[in-house]
Amino acid sequence: MLQKRLAWQNTLLLVASYVFYGWWDWRFLTLIFFSSLVDYIVSQYLGRTEDDRKRKWLLYTSLAVNLGVLGFFKYFNFFIDSFVETYSLFGHKLEPRSLNIILPVGISFYTFQTLSYTIDVYRRTLKPTRNIIEFFTFVSFFPQLVAGPIERAAHLLPQFKNQRVFDYTFAVSGLRLMLWGFFKKIVIADRLAAFVDVVYSNPEQHYGLTVILGTLFFAIQIYCDFSAYSDIAVGTARLFGFDLMRNFRTPYFSTSMKEFWSRWHISLSTWFRDYLYIPLGGNRVMPILWARNMMITFVVSGLWHGASFTFIIWGFIHGLVLIMEVQLAKYADGRFALNRAASWFITFSLVCLAWVFFRAENVSEAFMLLSHMTQGLPEQLLNPVQVFQQTFSSGLNPYVFIASLAVFLLVDGLIGTKDINDVFTLAPKPVRYVAYYTIVAWIVMWGAYDLTPQFIYFQF
Repeated sequence: MLQKRLAWQNTLLLVASYVFYGWWDWRFLTLIFFSSLVDYIVSQYLGRTEDDRKRKWLLYTSLAVNLGVLGFFKYFNFFIDSFVETYSLFGHKLEPRSLNIILPVGISFYTFQTLSYTIDVYRRTLKPTRNIIEFFTFVSFFPQLVAGPIERAAHLLPQFKNQRVFDYTFAVSGLRLMLWGFFKKIVIADRLAAFVDVVYSNPEQHYGLTVILGTLFFAIQIYCDFSAYSDIAVGTARLFGFDLMRNFRTPYFSTSMKEFWSRWHISLSTWFRDYLYIPLGGNRVMPILWARNMMITFVVSGLWHGASFTFIIWGFIHGLVLIMEVQLAKYADGRFALNRAASWFITFSLVCLAWVFFRAENVSEAFMLLSHMTQGLPEQLLNPVQVFQQTFSSGLNPYVFIASLAVFLLVDGLIGTKDINDVFTLAPKPVRYVAYYTIVAWIVMWGAYDLTPQFIYFQF
């Protein structure tokens, strides 16, 4: 009886996930079914054979299919255009033949999730599941499929073997995460997008403080936007009795780039660490090879985000800064140690400068924005009223925005490396309920009801 009920739970969850995404995009459903089927079959054969040569070919099959599909949809036109541009440098002009390829939503996320399962089975750190329903549901689990977190099979797959029953405390913790996620997404991120889009869509028209504010606002926008997805995904999963990993731990309070990447998009950074950086040799090799491994990891991470040289440069910057940090710490021997405030300021500034390439339409516009940051800045600092008026002419209510941002920074600072539930749990019950109703009212009154919501990470 227990096994039948569990089978029904998983089947209904699988059908719900397929209906949800199939209604949205039938191509997405077809691809995820195909990837799931390939990796299920490969894992079954991996579990049956001890022949190392056969096991390698099975792994290569999974890698070729999954990365081949991802590469075609995401990078085909990018590599064709790059080849044409490179060929033109030698005086030859080619007519590019690009395809009108529409990128399926979330393809990078579920590709990495199913690949991690096959690789773990190949490494014998995970036994393959024989239950096809459980595996297909693990790959297509709808709360986190489109934008993460990228779950490991060792953590999520066993949860499909356990019967789920309603847990009031667990459900409440999920609802709190969802509420905070909606606040960050609707009140903060979508409101900031109005100004950020104005600056980055017309870089030649903006200078000085306006560009700096646009970049600073984008840093907050992308964090609130993406961490909100994760909070809502984790919260929704808890309503169904599942525990997903935490994807962010207030990364902008980091005092080094290394710390930043231990707190930003944790599921992706640990994925690249375990499945790319360490297999390349990690830090167990000569310093020059370690630097190579670090740079490859971050450049590939940039390319994972999108088929553009802006993302590659973004990854290169992060890799270079991390290498420099380690080398300075190694050879400075504490002689040039900075206090925590200075370390935070430098780290945050470097992260924001890298975001310019992440957000800009192309490399030339990114360098244009960087060159514009200092132009006219002294005059603007002496007369900030004009910049203030220009900033909030894009639809931002200055008083509501400042109050919203202050609440966000206060709560984010209180959370630290913990969880929003810890903040609510520590507060007295009357304070908690006042907070609940206040946040709901804030979302309804000052949310993005008159804006077109953006979903930045859906494109990846």
